[in-house]
Amino acid sequence: MSKVKTACASCLRAGFTVQSLLVYADGNQTHAQDCFYFAVLYAAGIVNEFGPESDGVVSCIFGLELNSSVGSASNSHSALVFGLTCAGVAIFVISSLLGLYLWYDKKWEQQGSRPKLRPNTGSIWFKIQDLEKATDNFSQKNFIGRGGFGFVYKGVLSDGTVVAVKRVIESDFKGDAEFCNEVEIISNLKHRNLVPLRGCCVIDDDVNSDERGNQRYLVCDYMSNGNLDDHLFPSSVNQIQKQLLSWPQRKSIILDVARGLAYLHYGVKPGIYHRDIKGTNILLDADMRARVADFGLAKQSREGQSHLTTRVAGTHWYLAPEYALYGQLTEKSDVYSFGVVVLEIMCGRKALDLSSSGSPRALLITDWAWSLVKAGKVEQALDASLLRGGDSSNSNPKGTMERFVLVGILCAHIMVALRPTILDALKMLEGDIEVPQIPDRPVPLGHPSFQADGNNFSISPVLSGPKLQSGDMLR
Repeated sequence: MSKVKTACASCLRAGFTVQSLLVYADGNQTHAQDCFYFAVLYAAGIVNEFGPESDGVVSCIFGLELNSSVGSASNSHSALVFGLTCAGVAIFVISSLLGLYLWYDKKWEQQGSRPKLRPNTGSIWFKIQDLEKATDNFSQKNFIGRGGFGFVYKGVLSDGTVVAVKRVIESDFKGDAEFCNEVEIISNLKHRNLVPLRGCCVIDDDVNSDERGNQRYLVCDYMSNGNLDDHLFPSSVNQIQKQLLSWPQRKSIILDVARGLAYLHYGVKPGIYHRDIKGTNILLDADMRARVADFGLAKQSREGQSHLTTRVAGTHWYLAPEYALYGQLTEKSDVYSFGVVVLEIMCGRKALDLSSSGSPRALLITDWAWSLVKAGKVEQALDASLLRGGDSSNSNPKGTMERFVLVGILCAHIMVALRPTILDALKMLEGDIEVPQIPDRPVPLGHPSFQADGNNFSISPVLSGPKLQSGDMLR
């Protein structure tokens, strides 16, 4: 019986040796103890001539003392052979599995150009080496510009796909978990007028070998015609020489942005508030079709509720008053920003106009356009390039353009309740419903003035109307 025990002990020691290798290889994710028992039991059942129900299997695997002929030399010899064979087969089987795992892992590492799909999602998790290769190590020649929260580079993936890679340097995210959650939300948004998110890359803090530290990257489709601001307000000589946006192009862009926002607000559940609608976040593809981009500040809504926050994020001059002053975020906050963008497109002036003929006062486009409408001079609010004599009345219908201006003013109304939803705004733009009479825009008490380079910034001095009590704009 001592020989049998010795053989069984050898079998068990061999099994535990394989178990320790397995634990070391995968961090016990496969629960190597269970794997050990089943593998050895299976191997023992195969090699034992009497089958898996034999007492010999039970005595070896579980170390049980059973009634047997202790003095029988043949039984002792059979037990020794069985024990050694059991251990050998177990080691062979598990080692083969372990070798296959290591071979597959090494092969996967070598395929650096293939992105890794995160299970059950459409997000692609790129390796940093892929992005460095695509952007020529983020070279200056591939630098597109600085977008919201980071620097953007043009890149070409190994399959020839042209992408825009954004290195996120500041954001509203608290950590990698929240960042990845936001990526999951955005990656599931599929609409013609939204910039598709291809995936992301996250480098953890413990990656110190190349001193990269904690970095996050977003990979989106590349939009060859840049952003809306590049065409409305060119900043270089080369851009100025480009042809200005035509009326059909401006109309198409406004409708595209409205459709993209309508999808965010009503096409997904729960709805999503973009929070940063502005010209630089509206990209133009090769066909000059508009796509809403940069969801770094996007928030999912709570069903039937507005969102209150103590941290207001977004861009000045585009923020709705109730959000900027009181932190109340609703779908109408995006509508306000959309109205400002519509006025920029139709009037050819920036949201905050600093070029007012030497006046120390800077004009908000919402106040300026509203004052012209109330004076019956809507035509004067239109960009002069839209009214040039060379354009025919058929290609440049003044009535339609003026309607777009009125919708922009209505969307950017200071009071939430007087703004339309984005769906109603879209119907007004398309002429399906009439634009209601533009209501007065009361001036809030204690409206802040701004200091910049010694000049006082304020709303337009031509405004007049009933004073707005604190909190009224929230209704």
